[in-house]
Amino acid sequence: MSILKILAAVVMFGISVLVHEWGHFFVAKRCGILVNEFAIGMGPKLFSFGKKETKYSLRLFPIGGFCAMEGEDEDSPDPRAFSNQKVWKRILVVVAGALMNFVLGFAVLLLALGVCVQTEPGFDYPLYSTTQIAELDEEALSYQSGLRPGDTVVGLNGSPVWTDFDLMYIMQTDDDGVFDITVRREVDGKNQKVTLDSVQFPYSEDENGSYLNYEFKVVGEKKTVWTTVKRAAKMELSYGALVWRSLGGILTGQYKLNDLSGPIGTMDVIGDAVEGAVTDAQGGGLDGLYSLLMLVVLITVNVGVFNLLPLPALDGGRLLFLLIEAVTRRKVPAKFEGIIHFVGLALLILLMIVIAFNDVIKLFG
Repeated sequence: MSILKILAAVVMFGISVLVHEWGHFFVAKRCGILVNEFAIGMGPKLFSFGKKETKYSLRLFPIGGFCAMEGEDEDSPDPRAFSNQKVWKRILVVVAGALMNFVLGFAVLLLALGVCVQTEPGFDYPLYSTTQIAELDEEALSYQSGLRPGDTVVGLNGSPVWTDFDLMYIMQTDDDGVFDITVRREVDGKNQKVTLDSVQFPYSEDENGSYLNYEFKVVGEKKTVWTTVKRAAKMELSYGALVWRSLGGILTGQYKLNDLSGPIGTMDVIGDAVEGAVTDAQGGGLDGLYSLLMLVVLITVNVGVFNLLPLPALDGGRLLFLLIEAVTRRKVPAKFEGIIHFVGLALLILLMIVIAFNDVIKLFG
């Protein structure tokens, strides 16, 4: 593996972690909470600085980071300790990390759409794909199942559809090409949601492999400042939904351990994206840069969503305890919560080791 790929992966993961931990740090400071250390990386310190109440450090292993607050895992007599703050303040601090990941993802999407989406040949201005059907062959099974030009697809098999990315992803990961589709359609002069059962999009085979038969064309939306903002928001929802669907696939057995990749396994993908962006830029193209920026979005949204899972040692686990406290008005004993998070952290580290070992096997396999 080249040095370029390793450095690119470290930088991309580092930015996502830095933004996440800075979210915790910023809100904690604003709430008057004492922060003992702000660290990027885990393990032994490479160097640190800061003479006042907070130390800033860079640690050896670029696999995470932390914002260590006074009284975070135990009771503290300090009035500025995390444990002594009102529950709503602690909730804000806990969710701030993931929120900043989503803010970063949105900002990168605006950059990618604003810079990389150009006018295609045959058009007078740049267009964004939508989920509204422009054309559909009357001989297509999907047409015979009830789908019509002008329909805007908003749901497939119970899953929401925000962009054409959702549309294609759900279709391509389906087994039989038969869907229950919810569309917005003009009925009696009004826009209404209409659900169509068993709409067929069968797959076929040719010399190039499988492809979606009876493919429809979607309406293009003109690129403006407002449509760019809308597109970025919808794409972030699509990427968040992709992470949730992937997690669901793991729980249901759709994806196996061998399908998972950690930072090591992702280095190749990141390195290829960087090399592709450089190659395209040298030829005057922006497709490679767009793909690279989309990968940045996927990574940071993944970090945000994953951290909100209600699991011990994650922000979502801490949030769960805080919500229990907010409802019952009784604080969960710090010792008990600390044990739960310690066990969760140990299991999380074990999982990371297993995934890393699997990545190495696939890398040299």
